[in-house]
Formats: sequence, structure tokens, C-alpha cells
Amino acid sequence: MSDMLTSGTEYEAALSIWNGAVTSRPLAVVRCAGPADVQAGVRTAREKGLPLSVRGGGHDWAGRALADGGLTLDLSPMRQVSVDPVTAIATVAGGATAADVAAAAQRAGLVAVTGTAGSVGMAGLTLGGGYGPLSGRFGLAADNLLSAGVVLADGTLVTADDEHDPELLWALRGGGGNFGVVTTMRIQLHAVPAILAGMIMYRFDALPELEESLLRGPDELTVQAGFITTPTGEPALFAAPTWCGDPEVGTRELQRLTELGEPLAAQVGPTTMVDQLAQIDAMFPAGRHVEIATRTVTGLDRTVQDILLDAANAKTSPLSAISLHSLHGAAARVPADATAFRNRTPHLMVETIAVWEPGDPDEKRHRDWVRATDRLPGGYPNLLGPDDTERTAAVFGPNTERLVAAKRRYDPELVFHAPGKL
Repeated sequence: MSDMLTSGTEYEAALSIWNGAVTSRPLAVVRCAGPADVQAGVRTAREKGLPLSVRGGGHDWAGRALADGGLTLDLSPMRQVSVDPVTAIATVAGGATAADVAAAAQRAGLVAVTGTAGSVGMAGLTLGGGYGPLSGRFGLAADNLLSAGVVLADGTLVTADDEHDPELLWALRGGGGNFGVVTTMRIQLHAVPAILAGMIMYRFDALPELEESLLRGPDELTVQAGFITTPTGEPALFAAPTWCGDPEVGTRELQRLTELGEPLAAQVGPTTMVDQLAQIDAMFPAGRHVEIATRTVTGLDRTVQDILLDAANAKTSPLSAISLHSLHGAAARVPADATAFRNRTPHLMVETIAVWEPGDPDEKRHRDWVRATDRLPGGYPNLLGPDDTERTAAVFGPNTERLVAAKRRYDPELVFHAPGKL
């Protein structure tokens, strides 16, 4: 195997993940340079009966990247991304981040379907679904997965595509990472005329006026919205629109959003996916303490509005936020059983994010606040917590039985068993 770390400076650095509240300490961390190292690590964990985890971007808020008392396979040295500009297909190593993929795509004059943050591991994002600013036009990140190289529980390396292990590919498209270790992916990239984006701030009472743009706008327009604290300390409703189409039409669409209600501030214009991802990374840097809950709603009726506004008004930390991620357009036209990601009804994924600085004495209040949306249904597989087992089965719906069958086929001994995941 490649470097195996059990103590020292490099070991401690390998434990540094996005959520600074995580205190898990693996028995050993294997820094993997390629698939062979992953295979050796999986076999070792299995032979010795050790808990096993995979660290890609290290962005999972629950800290499942680190196997407490077990073996962690660190894929972060595997960040290569190559792009074929003719086929618009990227080959992505298992440890590459969304920022790595976006930058490689941009150099080829293309865009990649990513999430909203650049520091997130591209494989983990894709395997759990992947809402993002281009989803309205190109679907979820999972919908753009063409094939994957996967190390299975017995240490064998297989290719999952439409011809080889298609059932495994189906499961990887939104069913999570508990079927094997993805060491490489081939993903579809896209050409767009322009990217226009920005940030608009409103008073809370503008929330109902955003519903049309969030759920029923053109495919080229995907809007993320929610509640944050402005740099001046004022609470605000925000809309972060992204347009990926004809720039003249996009300019009109974004201008219309700046005229809803009485905006407190608006800044929109041409940008790149690389810059967009970097801005979110700057807003949510690594090392702070985090707890997240997710729910799903089909619209902003009076009950949903009241729950969201109550939570926004009760926010216990200025660093915390509520984010509404939209699934509409192309992402909503994928048949519900075509991928493991089941919920293809147009909806908003509600992400409640409690964030506080290390040492904050109000930690319990912050954790309690994040549960303020418990009255809402659903959830997002990629962000469900370790105690969300029942909710996990619910969000996969009728796809659950097929996912369980795939789990029994590819990992009958439960070598991969991150809590809260199938």
C-alpha cells in the first residue's frame, strides 16, 4: 500500500475535514495514490475486521470520511481530471473536488454539473445525487455519471457502465457510496453560451414571490434561495440565480428577479462556475462546527412559509443559514426509477445549516435550532445524518428494495456501512 499514517503531523493533517466538530480518530489512514492502494486497503480492513471509511473531499458534515478506530482510505492524492473536448467527457479520479472538475472543464470551454461548493468531493456529491446551479438544464450530478471504476468489498476492481454491471451503475447514480469505493468516474460535460449569476437580498416578506422562479422557471435558470445574515448583521432572504443559456434572455430573467418585492441589494452579471464555487467555499470555510438537517417540500404554501420564517427568525448563530435547493426542469424529467435518486417531482430541498465557531458555549442551542424544520417531510440522501435510518428508506421510496438487493449482491458482508446510509 501507499503511505499508511498512524500518528504524526501528516496523520493529523489527514484528520482535518470540513466540519471541525468531528473528533473521530482512525487507527490508520492510508493515503492512496491509485486503485491498487484502494484495493489493498479494502482487503486489509476486511481481513482484520476493521471499520472502513473513504475520505474524498472530507465534506460530509457527519464526519463519515473518518472511521473512528478503523481504517480510512484517503483519496485526496487522487485528484487528476482529464477532459476530452471532442466528446465533452471528463475522466475524474476519486479524490477530485468539484473545483478541480470545474476548472478542468473550463479550460476546455465546457461546464460540469457540480454542487454549490468547490471543496466538496466530486465522487461523493455525485453518488448522493448532487443538486447544483446547472441542474435545471442538465439534471443532477448523478444524471451525468456515465461510468465508474469501483473497488468492491472483496477488493476486486470493476467498471460499472451501461454494458458492465449496469445495476451497480444504477445504484451509484444517487444511491450513495456504500456499494464500493469509486476510484474514477466518467462524467458528461456541457457547452453553454454563457453563465450569468449573482446574489439578490430581500426582506423576508418576498418569500412567496420567489416560488415561481424556484420551481417553474426555464430550464436554463436554477435559483437557490434561503435565509442568511448579511455582512452588516441584518437577517435577509437571498436568491442566488444561475443562468446557463442565451445571455440576452438571461439578462432579462435575472433583471426580473431584482424587481421582486423591494430588494435590499442586487449584484448579478457574467461569471464562471469556478468563481461561483469559490464564493460559496469562502462563505463556509473548513474548520467551523456544523450540523445539518434536510427536508423536501413541493412548494411554498402558508404552512411551509411559516415553518421556514419561524426557523429563520430563531437563528442562534449569524453563521447559520437555511438554503432552498431547487429540483426542476431536466432533473425533474428523469423517470423516478431510472436512477437510484427517486424524488423527481419538482421540489425544494430545504437545508438547515447550523454553523458556529469552535469553543462557542451555545453549541447545544445551535444543534437544537437545526431541528426547527422537523415538521417538514423528506430529506436529501447526501446529507442525512447517522440517526436518519428510517428517513433514508423513506426518501428512496420504491427504489429502496432494488437498492437493498444491490447492496446484498455487491457487499453481502457489509464491509461498507456508513451509519445512516443504505
